[in-house]
Amino acid sequence: MALAGRTAMRWARLRSPCPAAAPPCLPPWLPAGPVACERLYSSRGKEKIDMSTYPVESIRNFSIIAHVDHGKSTLADRLLEITGTIAKTDRNKQVLDKLQVERERGITVKAQSASLFYNHEGVNYLLNLIDTPGHVDFSYEVSRSLSACQGVILVVDANEGIQAQTVANFYLAFEAQLAIIPVINKIDLKNADPERVEKQIEKLFDIPIDECVRISAKQGTNVEKVLQKVIEKIPPPQCTTADPLKALVFDSTFDHYRGVIANIALFGGEIEKGHKIVSAHTKKRYEVNEVGILTPNEQPTHKLYAGQVGYLIAGMKEVTEAQIGDTLFLYKQPVEPLPGFKSAKPMVFAGMYPVDQTEYNNLKSALERLTLNDSSVTVHRDSSLALGAGWRLGFLGLLHMDVFNQRLEQEYNMSVILTAPTVPYKAILSSAKLIKEYGKAEITIINPAQFPDKLSVSEYLEPTVLGTIVTPHEYIGKIIALCQDRRAVQKDMLYIDEHRVMLKYLLPLNEIVVDFYDALKSLSSGYASFDYEDAGYQAADLIKMDILLNGNPVEELATVIHNDKAYATGKFLCERLKDAIPRQLFEIAIQAAIGKKIIARETLKAYKKNVVAKCYGGDITRRMKLLKRQAEGKKLMRKIGNVEVPRDAFIRVLKRQTDK
Repeated sequence: MALAGRTAMRWARLRSPCPAAAPPCLPPWLPAGPVACERLYSSRGKEKIDMSTYPVESIRNFSIIAHVDHGKSTLADRLLEITGTIAKTDRNKQVLDKLQVERERGITVKAQSASLFYNHEGVNYLLNLIDTPGHVDFSYEVSRSLSACQGVILVVDANEGIQAQTVANFYLAFEAQLAIIPVINKIDLKNADPERVEKQIEKLFDIPIDECVRISAKQGTNVEKVLQKVIEKIPPPQCTTADPLKALVFDSTFDHYRGVIANIALFGGEIEKGHKIVSAHTKKRYEVNEVGILTPNEQPTHKLYAGQVGYLIAGMKEVTEAQIGDTLFLYKQPVEPLPGFKSAKPMVFAGMYPVDQTEYNNLKSALERLTLNDSSVTVHRDSSLALGAGWRLGFLGLLHMDVFNQRLEQEYNMSVILTAPTVPYKAILSSAKLIKEYGKAEITIINPAQFPDKLSVSEYLEPTVLGTIVTPHEYIGKIIALCQDRRAVQKDMLYIDEHRVMLKYLLPLNEIVVDFYDALKSLSSGYASFDYEDAGYQAADLIKMDILLNGNPVEELATVIHNDKAYATGKFLCERLKDAIPRQLFEIAIQAAIGKKIIARETLKAYKKNVVAKCYGGDITRRMKLLKRQAEGKKLMRKIGNVEVPRDAFIRVLKRQTDK
């Protein structure tokens, strides 16, 4: 009885309403206060919102775009507070940045959407906001988000002014023919110069100065004016509920209990629980279990109508079923699929292998779920004699690769080996036999082991990018020298104002992929910014460099490199291997070779037993005889001995060379 009484009391305490200060009913892992109660009970008994009260004319869909660290997420926090979407507290920092990696690095990695309700001049408006990443590696997230919008807020830092990614994001929005609202943020800073930034915006983007809104997102100054501009300047979506259902899947996540949660933008019709829908991509049929909006947490609704942005759960159990860019329509009411998204073009490739081969299937499952949420990663099966079965992954850049690896560890508890990054090369074949084998004259090489011999190729091509560097004018000399060292060709040079210069360079991708950004930042004391876009392929003097151990090539260590950089890279790799490989009883020659020509060598000395220790004086010939016999034994051992490169030595050499 006593036990039953205690249980009843516990339930009574749990069900009692939580006081605002320090509720006893909450588990220790939740912070105190009403927000905690809301989070604890968020999964049960939500009241459904009636979305029919928001006709298409009172809907505004917009994104916030900017360079890294110009205050996009802080502005999003203030907009959420002003519209009453979240409670106003000091803890509201990066509310929409939900991933652990985003909070740790202080950057936005995933575009996040939220629906805001705002009353302007007596009319209730539904504002669908999408907060986007600012780094060049995540520009695919920005272009995807813009497909669900009719306008953008372009945020520029009042202190730093226009940066490289500001220019890139402006042109993304301009090409999509979206309404652009320029916002100058951080006017509260001591060194802020909004007048200078307004002139930069007018000169570069041809936007009149009087259209710029000066704000401080941190202090909330003038933020209300931004919402008014959104309503006045951004047009409502061009669609009606009378049209047949047409929904674009612009993002998706995987939930272990509910399956795939798809973020959708409705371009026609309406959708509700119980509707039978069909995917234009897979042709599979589903029944809708739940629809709703994100505020920024999931809020179920009775229906979603044309022009609105929300989420949908329809019992998709396989991660491959919710393709980003897919069109959903009602069963027996087929529509012309929406154009979807241009698939992202990987810029950097790296091998990924499980640390332990028994974890292969778990890693495969984790990769499938993470690539559902990050569709810009390409995955190809690969295997290696030293590292076992794995994958060759394509990323949009080096930060993208680091973030993806970190998310694997944090969200799926997976520990992996990630090899040094490489870029995709092309070869134009001249050998009729190889053309017949591949079925085409031009092949793409993503693995150095598949690099064809020079005799069977008419020319090699390497990927290039058009890089934009925005820098204070005092660093121009150092930056030009850095670019020339990286085989860059200058295309343009423009003074944005009397202090800042915009340089445009055509750069080989493999020259910027590892440490160019770090070198640029250190040369310019952190003031220069860099952005790049794909510029196709150009002919280059490429070679395959092999690493030999006692004359035997090691396939995993082969690299494709420009002829000019071969010697320095070969020497570096040989030195690194000398430190990584354990000594043997025989001498090991570590060599870097291009074809038959050896360009660098390091020698790993053998362990040597002191065979003359037993000689206490006596004739010199006795000592010489013992040393000669030892040398013959070592020679024989070297002929028949195999050099087994241990797994951890491979990992140390293949991993990104950050200490270069």
